[in-house]
Amino acid sequence: MFTNRYIFLYSSAMVIVVAAILSSAAQFLKPFQERNVRTEKIMEILKSVKVEVEKSEAEKTYDQFITAEYTINREGDVVSLYKNGNFEKGDIRAFDIDLKTEQKKLADLKAGKSDVEPVFPMFECVKDDQHYYIIPLLGKGLWGPVWGNMALKDDFRTVYGVTFGHKGETPGLGAEIAYAPFQQQFIDKTIFDKDYNFTSIEVVKGGVSALPENKQIHGVDAISGGTITSNGVSEMLHDCLINYVPFMKSKVEESGSPEPEV
Repeated sequence: MFTNRYIFLYSSAMVIVVAAILSSAAQFLKPFQERNVRTEKIMEILKSVKVEVEKSEAEKTYDQFITAEYTINREGDVVSLYKNGNFEKGDIRAFDIDLKTEQKKLADLKAGKSDVEPVFPMFECVKDDQHYYIIPLLGKGLWGPVWGNMALKDDFRTVYGVTFGHKGETPGLGAEIAYAPFQQQFIDKTIFDKDYNFTSIEVVKGGVSALPENKQIHGVDAISGGTITSNGVSEMLHDCLINYVPFMKSKVEESGSPEPEV
């Protein structure tokens, strides 16, 4: 017969051994997990500019197509620029920015809880001699976070491609944001009107045809039965894209681009 003291000591020892094994395993696996997260992030950035790539080629392909990483403040100034593996300005890589952290800084700043200014990441892609600008997105769906990337043409107005993902939206409903039929609606839609007033893109319940004809270029059809997720995507687009408006308008003014027709 084992005494209660023996059982207690044995159980305690096993708990300590198991905890040590799990801790060691977590530490061992952490670099692999971080590498997988990094690779998935790269693949999603590239997918927004219609570059599909295998995991094994992700890093190499990123370096081939992404020519610059911009870190931008609310005034539209570039506070850090990373090109060709080196910093040309500042010391913040856009790729390393945690968008959730920056959104929290912005919320605290607006609420008067902090005076720390947020910064926002943007990626420049060159493909087939055309320049595209990729903006990361983060928002809230029905059951958890939703996220994505939007690639704009060099007019900083017209959508070239998007990706969306989610943590736990309902299969067949809100989860449809992660699939091509929903995402392809955004191609060639615009986030500014002809006078470069910011409009964002609205995910419209009942369909974009319900909008006035001159507004349809700024809208896409919502997901049937996925109203809350659709609204979450609309809010995410507006709340993320608006942070880049001063930067984009300054680039348009620099280029002297003519105002496109709607």
